[in-house]
Amino acid sequence: MSERRVHWAGVEWITLGLILACYATWLGALWWLPGLSMVLAVLVLGVVIAFHASLTHEVLHGHPFKSKCVNEMTMFLPLNLFIPYNRFRDTHLAHHRDALLTDPYDDPESNFLDPAVWHAMPVWKRALYRVNNTLLGRILVGPAIGQTCFTLDDLRAMGRGDGAVLWAWMLHVPGVALVIWAVVASPMPVWAYALAAYIGLGLLKIRTFLEHRAHEKSRARTVIVEDRGPLAWLFLFNSLHVVHHMHPGAAWYELPRLYREGKERYLACNEAYVFRSYGQVFRQYFLRAKDPVPHPLWPQG
Repeated sequence: MSERRVHWAGVEWITLGLILACYATWLGALWWLPGLSMVLAVLVLGVVIAFHASLTHEVLHGHPFKSKCVNEMTMFLPLNLFIPYNRFRDTHLAHHRDALLTDPYDDPESNFLDPAVWHAMPVWKRALYRVNNTLLGRILVGPAIGQTCFTLDDLRAMGRGDGAVLWAWMLHVPGVALVIWAVVASPMPVWAYALAAYIGLGLLKIRTFLEHRAHEKSRARTVIVEDRGPLAWLFLFNSLHVVHHMHPGAAWYELPRLYREGKERYLACNEAYVFRSYGQVFRQYFLRAKDPVPHPLWPQG
């Protein structure tokens, strides 16, 4: 894909087109599909909400406009209802400190726990986290666990007087109000839309399930999933995750080319932490945990 075809006047038109198409599909699914099938409406909206999150990821990395302000205006509507844009932006950019990847405290996107915290948990909670460490569990209960932990952490931060966190939630409220207003005005019940939002978050858990592994070398912690099918497109090729971490400013459509041209270098860098497809991921880990919950490289106590 030529540079001239996707860039003109400082705008990545292909990404902007996807953002507009995403909102148009959202409106169509919200207003038109419930009359045909509520189940279909919920499922389509779940996919659209997951895709919107992938586009949000593009926006926080500086696409499709040169202006940060204009970029962030495109994500004003929080289709997933639950995650303030500013919080996703700030925690995700903190996650890009590769030396801290998988750290239970300093990597905001880590799925590992401090072994001391793990051993202090009640039995029922450890059982829930074990379920969450299978791919099926991550899809079904992962959004609830992740959202609960995320919200409690933000409430504690606001209690400590963190103005940035408070401001992020204050900006989030009017956006949620507009989304709920649109849902109430549409043929779709609010409960059905909330279910679609949960499904969208569950789909995203497929991508994040094994994005990072515990490894002594930080460069070897980030995965490559070579899939080129529907899930790779849903995730805007963020499945080629080590390429994204090494080139965080590259647009989504550049990642396959970068990987194709430098495959040996990327696989040498991450020490061949690679899966051929999401089908392989499902076959291996749908009902089986890939990693322990307590960080395996931390003292086990």
